[in-house]
Amino acid sequence: MEQDDPIATRHMGFLYKNGENGLLQNRAKALELWHRAGELGSAEAYYNIGNSYRFGVEVDMKKATYYWEQAAIKGDAIARFNLGATERNAGNIDRALKHFLIAVKSGEVGSLKIIKRMYKIGQATKDDYAKALRLHQEYLDEVKSNQRDEAAAFNVDWEYYGSAV
Repeated sequence: MEQDDPIATRHMGFLYKNGENGLLQNRAKALELWHRAGELGSAEAYYNIGNSYRFGVEVDMKKATYYWEQAAIKGDAIARFNLGATERNAGNIDRALKHFLIAVKSGEVGSLKIIKRMYKIGQATKDDYAKALRLHQEYLDEVKSNQRDEAAAFNVDWEYYGSAV
C-alpha cells in the first residue's frame, strides 16, 4: 500500500470495513482507501464504493450509480450488471439491455440469465437473447485454454469424497 499498489490499498479498505487483522472497524477509512485505490486504477474499488452507497449505512442511489459507472468504464462486469439492474428497475429497458449485453461480453453470467428472463417476459427480443448467447460464447472461446481444461479436469469434488480440504 505504501507503494501505491491499488490491490493492496483496496484490500486494506476491506480490513477496515470489516474490522479485521487487529484494525477497528472504520467504514469511513474503508471508503477513503477505496477512493485512493480507484484513483490508482482499481475498477473493483469503485465497485466497492458503489456497493457501500447502495447497501451501506448511508443509502444513496445517485452516488452508488456514479461509482458503478466509474467501475464499469474501467471494465468491471459486475458493476455493469448493477447498472443494468438499476436501469431495469427504473423502467429503462433499452438502457438496461445495453448494460447487460456489455456485461455478458465480459463474462458476467448473471446478465445472460437476466436477458433470458427479459426475453421470456417480452422485455427483450429473440434477437437480443441470441446476441447475448453469441457474446457469452465468444467470451468462453476467448478465455478457453488447455491449462484451464487441465485444471478443471484435476479439480475433484472433495466434499463428495468426505474430505474437509
